[in-house]
Amino acid sequence: MAANTPPLAAWPWQWAETYKYLLYFPLGVQVINKYYHGESILNDTFFHILLLSLLRCGVYQMWHIVSRSHFFFRTRRIQREQVEFEQVDREFDWDNHVILQALIAAISAQVWAPGFVRGLPLFNLKGAPLLMLLHVGPAELLYYCFHRAFHSNKYLNREYHYLHHLSTRPEPSTAGTATFLEHLLLTVVMALPLGGAIASGHASVGLLYAYVLGFDFIRYMIHSNVEVMPLWPFEQLPLLRYLLITPSYHSLHHMQEYGNYCLYVPFYDYLGGTLNPSSFKLHEEMRRIGKEVLVPDSVFVPHGVDLVSALHIGLLGRTYASNPRDGVRWDAQLWTPFVFIGLWISWFWGKAYTVAEYSLHGVIQQTWTVPFIGFQYFLPNAFVKINKTLEETILEADRMGVKVITLGALNKNEAMNGGGLLFVKKLKNLKVRVCHGNTLTTAVILHELPENVSEVFLTGSTSKIGKAIALYLCRKHVRVLMLTASQERFDAVVNEAPKDCQQYLVRATKYQAGQNCKTWIIGKWAGLAAQKLAPPGTRFHQFTLPPILHFRRDCFYNDSVGIRLPEKLVHGVNSCEHTMPRHVVYACHAGGLVHALEGWEHHEVGPVDVDRLDVVWEAAMRHGLAQV
Repeated sequence: MAANTPPLAAWPWQWAETYKYLLYFPLGVQVINKYYHGESILNDTFFHILLLSLLRCGVYQMWHIVSRSHFFFRTRRIQREQVEFEQVDREFDWDNHVILQALIAAISAQVWAPGFVRGLPLFNLKGAPLLMLLHVGPAELLYYCFHRAFHSNKYLNREYHYLHHLSTRPEPSTAGTATFLEHLLLTVVMALPLGGAIASGHASVGLLYAYVLGFDFIRYMIHSNVEVMPLWPFEQLPLLRYLLITPSYHSLHHMQEYGNYCLYVPFYDYLGGTLNPSSFKLHEEMRRIGKEVLVPDSVFVPHGVDLVSALHIGLLGRTYASNPRDGVRWDAQLWTPFVFIGLWISWFWGKAYTVAEYSLHGVIQQTWTVPFIGFQYFLPNAFVKINKTLEETILEADRMGVKVITLGALNKNEAMNGGGLLFVKKLKNLKVRVCHGNTLTTAVILHELPENVSEVFLTGSTSKIGKAIALYLCRKHVRVLMLTASQERFDAVVNEAPKDCQQYLVRATKYQAGQNCKTWIIGKWAGLAAQKLAPPGTRFHQFTLPPILHFRRDCFYNDSVGIRLPEKLVHGVNSCEHTMPRHVVYACHAGGLVHALEGWEHHEVGPVDVDRLDVVWEAAMRHGLAQV
């Protein structure tokens, strides 16, 4: 612990990072040991502590999904600001209090009441009135007093409570983000009603579960930034406003940092003169009127890569999605059966859903993911289903007033819809501009190449991007070895080149043609046998999906084509696009964004316009985007 860290501010296991979960290990060993010896784990205190900890995390996850759901609760968002990476990192240890309270409960049970669960009935409502009385009375009063003290005392606020209030726009993880001292005090608050119910002899297992999970339910709810509390109960019973907190009530506390100090019962703020006069008005406005829906200017429409990638979105895994996906996490594998089931359900539902939103220079960019993953695009007759879903997504964007919609990855498959050309021809009166983003993708690849490059080996050379690369480079008098089995397709590309540049396009029929070239541009999957033919020191640039495996240690690999957003100008980025680093997006994604920023009125579909490569690149640079 640093010398200037105040007492009990840092967590004892702060250094452990994710290894902190090993603190549950002794409890798990005890449960397994009892099960192994034939004892009922339902009567084991440690089993219930572990199960309750898991359920508490489940309650958190539910409210996290509510908080990040852009579509279902878009008019109920109290604050429009999006969470940034900084807040995600700061709130990484949101569940420290769950571990702390599990350890305190385990130690207390072991020291003072070993096996006390064995004597408790499963359900007994006799203890509920006492538990509620102890919560509304001493527990709420104690919390109000110490919470108000943490705001009024400059030392306590500066050294302890400031951490919680760094998040002016809260989300459920904010509820658990506080210092060790604050959560010790919160544990005492929770222990008062629970201890009283147990001491009275009227406690039950169900009552303990209900109180702890109910406590968390309300706490995560009021930090969700979504006003979910209906208005009618408060209209029927006006006094209820002083007995039950709402998300808008607590959001005012985070926005203004004064007043509304209560835990769940606003009556204490009323007594203490700290009730924000705007509290009830804000709740009424959020429920009667709500927030005006901001229509995105640009929408990017990707799809999942595999089962695990479906979990790599901020809607589900905030910390997982806040870092580039690197390999397959073991805990993510546990969820893949559920993803697989959901995948086939969504195959019939087939509707895009919003997973991310940010803004740049006043342009609102959203990501709408279609519920399909890579292998489904190769199923028989899949094109019909996927195209129908994409068409519905484009029409929805058009109806909303979106300016640009960009198709990502296989959603713009040439064989499936001609890079979006099918939709433009079919839907004649579209106001939204359809974009494949391949122009900027091509430009990024070209600017990755060394300035003095004189020769490149190009696979996938007659594809949309491959052809554009070949035509652009030949104009620069760069020799392009075009790997293609089709003389006809090669001739078609050559005929599009200026007469004085056609000599720079050379057909290759085998990978051996590139064995003396150190610049390979991969547009078609290349395995070990192909990569072995490249000379040492070769740099592989690629636009193939998925990226090729790195078989050569003596070569360099540029994987998925990306472009960096200007970190100081972009607002609301809190998740990574698959394997991309933070603030880096796929070039096709950025292509649609640039289209919207420039206000271009044309559709970008079909073949890549070679004459626009420099235009699009310069526009991207002008708006602050940068090469990775």
